Amino acid sequence: GGRGGGVSELGRRLVHASGGIPAAAYAVGVLPWRWLQYLLTAAVVVVAVLEFLRLTVGLDWAVYDRLTREYEADNVAGYALYVLSMAAVAWLFPPPVAVAGMLMLAVGDPISGALSRRTAAETKRPSTLAAMFGVCFLVALPLLVRTAATPAAALSAAAGALGATVADGAKPVVAGYVVDDNLTIPPAAALAMTAVLAVVA
Repeated sequence: GGRGGGVSELGRRLVHASGGIPAAAYAVGVLPWRWLQYLLTAAVVVVAVLEFLRLTVGLDWAVYDRLTREYEADNVAGYALYVLSMAAVAWLFPPPVAVAGMLMLAVGDPISGALSRRTAAETKRPSTLAAMFGVCFLVALPLLVRTAATPAAALSAAAGALGATVADGAKPVVAGYVVDDNLTIPPAAALAMTAVLAVVA
């Protein structure tokens, strides 16, 4: 079924940013890495069940009307892709790189969205993409400095920020389905950071 007209953009962005709390908890030493991996894996199971119920059984809680957009009505919603991409990088990449990618999605993407005045079909302005790059760089640098020399960390953070910005600005279409940046930002950023660290660290 279609969504109602009451999508809350502020609500979406607050939920989006709150998804970075577990990663931030690890970054400040509150949550052990293995716990973060298991927490994200459990979250994937939960959202998979919720999306199955929403898309096949027709479960239509009011929260979906507030937090999902029209184009998500009959497709896997962005929040599920968000959790999936975070869990994937948590298992595929080392902690500093993975957490940097997670926080780029949790912090950078909603800021980019707030600054953008586009529809889903339009291209983001250069100033919005520049803001996305800057936020992502500042998020990543303190994490990478812990494990690499400052020049290498800065280059890696810049590469990750660029990867996240490209993923944020691009909307590839695969088999008629627009690939959501919730799915692509963390892996794009993590791959870019890993590649640079492999060369310069």
